[in-house]
Amino acid sequence: MFASDQSTMHNRLLARLPNAEFQAILGSLEMIDLRQGHVIVNANGPIDYVYFLCSGIGSVITVSSDGNQAEAGMFGREGFSPTSAGVGGTVSVHEVLMQVAGWGYRMTLDATLEAIASYPYFANLLARFIQTFASQISYTVLSNVNYQIDVRLARWLLMSHDRVDGDEIALTHDFISLMLGVRRPSVTTALHVLEGEKFIRSERGLITIRDRRGLEEFAGDSYGRPEEEYRRLIGKF
Repeated sequence: MFASDQSTMHNRLLARLPNAEFQAILGSLEMIDLRQGHVIVNANGPIDYVYFLCSGIGSVITVSSDGNQAEAGMFGREGFSPTSAGVGGTVSVHEVLMQVAGWGYRMTLDATLEAIASYPYFANLLARFIQTFASQISYTVLSNVNYQIDVRLARWLLMSHDRVDGDEIALTHDFISLMLGVRRPSVTTALHVLEGEKFIRSERGLITIRDRRGLEEFAGDSYGRPEEEYRRLIGKF
């Protein structure tokens, strides 16, 4: 249902706008269903729309010139994408696609840039999210360099869990291997480690979080700081 009442808005950024600014951009928001694998923008492609998710998870993927891919970060109802639009960009360096199906709202790039120029709180809120997303990307780099695949997977599952309702996450081993930039057998082995600790249950196309606190302890310093940054700059995740 289209959220003409701001109190029913699921996207955390749009819900935090002053009501006057929310009402001003309301006519520019188009509700859209987003299936898994839906491409929001191609790497090095023009930005046509800016997406504000209300459910589901989007992956921001770095793609090399020879076609190698790895996830740089993820976003859900706490943010928006492509983030370069928030600073006036018209081309996305990254590919952005739906990792978990959901729905949300989108605005044309022109409407977004006009809103940034016209509504200071909207512009500031997008800028604050860009900062939190940059910190998430920096911790992705740190994790990839310093941690084994099972710890990296624990972090990634915690981040996914933050962005869904309930404890079930619809993900395949193939998709996880693409997002983490590792071979599928490595994902299978890491999932077995986490299952052995009773942190999760892994079934075909579905992962269930069983022990969130244990998973956080296992992930250690790889998880938590970007989430703290979000709460400090924006509010509840």
